[in-house]
Amino acid sequence: MYERFYGLRERPFSLTPDPSYLYPSRVHKEALSHLRYGIEGHAGFIVITSEIGCGKTTMLQTVVRSLDKKTSIARLMNTMLDARELLQAIMLDFGLEPRPEATKPYLVRELARFLVEQRNNGRLSLLVIDEAQNLSVSALEEVRMLSNLETEKSKLIHIILVGQPNLRDMLARPELEQLRQRVTVSYHLEPLSADDTHAYINHRLKHASVGAPLTFTRDVTDVIHSYSRGVARMINVISDAVLLYGYGADKHAIDVDLTREVLGELGLAEPVNADLPLRADPPVGGSASSAPSDLPLTTASAPPVPSARTVASFSQQAASAVPSPSVHATPAFSAPTAAAPRPRIAVSAADPAGTPARIVVAPPNHYVLSDPKPRSGFIDWWARVRRAAFGTPRTAPES
Repeated sequence: MYERFYGLRERPFSLTPDPSYLYPSRVHKEALSHLRYGIEGHAGFIVITSEIGCGKTTMLQTVVRSLDKKTSIARLMNTMLDARELLQAIMLDFGLEPRPEATKPYLVRELARFLVEQRNNGRLSLLVIDEAQNLSVSALEEVRMLSNLETEKSKLIHIILVGQPNLRDMLARPELEQLRQRVTVSYHLEPLSADDTHAYINHRLKHASVGAPLTFTRDVTDVIHSYSRGVARMINVISDAVLLYGYGADKHAIDVDLTREVLGELGLAEPVNADLPLRADPPVGGSASSAPSDLPLTTASAPPVPSARTVASFSQQAASAVPSPSVHATPAFSAPTAAAPRPRIAVSAADPAGTPARIVVAPPNHYVLSDPKPRSGFIDWWARVRRAAFGTPRTAPES
């Protein structure tokens, strides 16, 4: 869609794992080194973990593609299997045809014969189990039993377990002590740093470009890093959306304002400890000031302007008077939520005579502020805005 507009031969931030786009960050280099060491050193078990979307699959495909033709590989992606189904799945991926009615000892014997045959032909047998955190304890024990298939000098099969961090928690369980002792290579893949995020984004843009590559400036990539927290998949999602929105806005250069607008549309959570200023529009004749710290502001897209009927409907609920700052805060992005969504706040200005505004509680995602009662002969700016927008001849009633 936007490829020709930005001079790209393909979408650089596709979510499909593509080894040709692998950016060799420090953590990825270390993980690749651990994998290659484990495979070439004929290690027992190799365990690679990371948070969701940090690039485990892409890195794994890079390693698998680099192996020579003397390696027989079985790779399992669906791990919601019991012990017997796991054994059958391994055999099927090695190209064997297990009979459905065959007993488990028969399946183990057939697999052992295949592995011995591979070894006699000078081939290495490698089993890669992705999403290994989904395996049951009995299935992991079955995998451990497979590692007992060996000659006098070496293992007949080498096993790589790839999964999320809770895979380590599973392996720490007392009943898996024997499996844990056989893990000889282990590595946890960390998210990208801000520097690596900047290099990662521009690396992919350069790889996909047909001419002079488009580049994202450091301030843009810093914003993306803050909201993606260095997770490669989220970096791809945000960057792809930024290019799409930039194409729609006919922008050949990507700036911070566009990036923040895209983040608001995606509804991504505000980064923890991020110092992101709110966009503030001072009222007519007033000056901007910061919102009070005790008001829980969100960073979702600005709440919809309520109709007069909506304001009146909810004005019967409990409300408390608070001093109102002379600022209309319009947060831009959504904050992380726990059990219930955090309320949205729209802060109205006090009238020139100092009459405080009132907070009216609205269900369940935002607050709506009603006007102070107008003095006779005076129509303030907020009443004029409401009248222009909704055609109401009077202000909303207060509780």
